[in-house]
Amino acid sequence: MDVYTTVETLLSLGVRGSRIHVVLPPPEPDVSCLRDPAVDRAVGTATEEAGVQVHRSCLLAQMNNGENPDPLTSVSFSTDTEPLRLQCGVFINLSNRGVDSDAFRSISGSFLVFDRRLVISSSFLTSDPDICGAGPVTKFSRCYYSDEWAHASFNSKEVGQELAAMMLLLVDPDPGARGGAPLGPGSSGAALQTGRGKLPGGFNYLHFTKPAASNLTDAPAPHLEDRGIVTGRVETGDYFCLHLDCLELVETITCFSLKPLPVSNYLSLYGKHQQLLGQMLSRYHQSLIPDLYSFFRQSWCLAVYHDRFSDFELELQTIASQTLTDDESSVMSEDGFNEVESRAALRSGAVKYLSYNENLLPMFACSGQL
Repeated sequence: MDVYTTVETLLSLGVRGSRIHVVLPPPEPDVSCLRDPAVDRAVGTATEEAGVQVHRSCLLAQMNNGENPDPLTSVSFSTDTEPLRLQCGVFINLSNRGVDSDAFRSISGSFLVFDRRLVISSSFLTSDPDICGAGPVTKFSRCYYSDEWAHASFNSKEVGQELAAMMLLLVDPDPGARGGAPLGPGSSGAALQTGRGKLPGGFNYLHFTKPAASNLTDAPAPHLEDRGIVTGRVETGDYFCLHLDCLELVETITCFSLKPLPVSNYLSLYGKHQQLLGQMLSRYHQSLIPDLYSFFRQSWCLAVYHDRFSDFELELQTIASQTLTDDESSVMSEDGFNEVESRAALRSGAVKYLSYNENLLPMFACSGQL
């Protein structure tokens, strides 16, 4: 994705497409760079229509014909056929997100354990207890036996939030202050992987999904067809693809649109049950949702997009758990709640939430307004 967003940036700065060469390495089997083959094809077509020359299945062989690479004027690549040699004024390498040499010297000079990445614990601590680390430059200690997991597998914003929560424990005098669940081996947090940007052709792209371990030999599990919701087409710039997991929770969303995307709103849909989202799955199968963009612009969605909705969900979970006593736990209704007390408590909590946020959610009528 970095390649295509860089191409779009250069084009938007006025660089002619004919002056841009994109050199791609041999593709990995069953791997889509934009997580959706249809989106891949559309972006590839838009890139070539902009005049950008795309060279596939190439490997970097030499710089400046093997001579001093400073200043860099040419690069050579090996291909399946004839070698490729390009003159270049600017060379941008996006093939590998490694550790910068200056960062490596700084880390090793501080006598911190470095094993291809800065080694940290699940609580962000390095080998020096006074130094913390986070982000894609880090990896978890081998004592966890989980090399396939790293902070790069999670959303960087949420990693930062967890780091801030951990740091709060060090500076907050309140002994009751608690941080969130660490993002790492054994983590049960609801972090997500996110990719977004503007792609050639003027398309706005957003993709997010649950964290996935890297370097796995098994192929990714396929999505169940009856739990996928797709509207629009990539060719017309109104493509929206949403997948639910086995519990009917929103697991993956891919947006490919010519119009700006309300990213924060769509990110808040992650982990929400389809019933909460207006019985979305059944309505889709009844052909009542022709366009997901319009569907998620409806006024009822604003309550879910509200920044206090996550706190409201936690409050409802607390209410539900408090209404279940040990005696009641063996005699529960089919949906797991006492029909009388639990539903009344949940309804009261929902009314309280809407009443408290009445100024921002005027589309909901509360008691006393009718």
